[in-house]
Amino acid sequence: MGEPEASPAITPRRAVWTLGVTQLVGYGCTSYLPATLAAAQGKTLGVSTAFIFGAFSGALLISGLLGPVTGRAVDRHGARRPLAAGSIVLALALVGMALSQNTFQLVAAWLVLGVGMSLALYDIAFAGLVGWFGLDARKSITGVTLIAGFASTIAWPLTAWLEATFGWREAALVWAAANLLIALPLHLTLPRQAPQPAAARRKADEEPETPQPGVALQMVLLAVALAVMAGIGSIMGAHLPPLLIGIGARATAAVVAGMLVGPAQVAARLAEFALVRRIHPLVSARVAVGLFPIGAGLLLALGPLAAAPFDILYGAGNGLFTIVRGTLPLVLFGTKNYGGRLGALNVPARLVGALAPLLFALGLARSEPWALGVLIAACLLALGCLFALRKPAP
Repeated sequence: MGEPEASPAITPRRAVWTLGVTQLVGYGCTSYLPATLAAAQGKTLGVSTAFIFGAFSGALLISGLLGPVTGRAVDRHGARRPLAAGSIVLALALVGMALSQNTFQLVAAWLVLGVGMSLALYDIAFAGLVGWFGLDARKSITGVTLIAGFASTIAWPLTAWLEATFGWREAALVWAAANLLIALPLHLTLPRQAPQPAAARRKADEEPETPQPGVALQMVLLAVALAVMAGIGSIMGAHLPPLLIGIGARATAAVVAGMLVGPAQVAARLAEFALVRRIHPLVSARVAVGLFPIGAGLLLALGPLAAAPFDILYGAGNGLFTIVRGTLPLVLFGTKNYGGRLGALNVPARLVGALAPLLFALGLARSEPWALGVLIAACLLALGCLFALRKPAP
């Protein structure tokens, strides 16, 4: 066998800016798409909005099932190829969506979108950062999420404007072009392999190959917390404006309030970035999960008056937990097989995230307070799991 192909060096700053921009595009054309296009797609093709959310759930399901495979591929070969392939697959899916003339074609496009999500979003980006920078990747992970945190702020109003002005098909084509003209070229500038600094490589080599006592239980507890928060993030990404309208907010006010999520995410991530060396990711995780029940309780008590506080608290918690998804497995389990382990941890999260928007749509039609109460209870379960986790010994 020949020697591995040499890789160009990459600095943390360049990696953060490159992946931050591509993740903004990736999430803008996936997680934040159904909330603005589902109703229009259903009306055009004569199906319910719930049917479209079911297709989106299928995309999330496929993304979750492919997660461990794509994660292991990054462990072996680096993140460049999966990320670049993901941009192409997302673009193809969005073009197929725009050209769909019946429900079969539209569902197929959503499912292909799920394949692209498994290749192009945070899990692969985080695994790439760990491959390049080892245990020092925590700050880079936070930096990427700082930039990508503006996805909701940009995607919701942009996609809504495109749909209202040109139509949902044209909106899908614009996002396809963004993948081909912005994300793909940036992904192709990344290193072909995944070199680690010598210190990080030595640290990884010192980690034992055999599972340590309690690791399986830690994996289960973390997987439950990840699944709960993935479900809430998936639900809010798909249903936040309709939820606020359902509790009495006007449509314009709901969209404006929803735009606060992005800045709140970024503000929380800035705080995490500034304190990254002082606060353990486990502490950040507990704070992140605890913010949603507080916001939801205010929404139940005050109705539309609490729309903005709810969005701010949800955004801050979601922003923090997005970082935790990448950093907590890193500090708990180390760098070895990070991509594959992250993919395995997120299988339940993807499954819950796939079903949650559809189930919440049914619950939302029945009662907004009832649906929010279920989410509050789920958050308390996740919080219990995080308090059961323990920081690893130094």
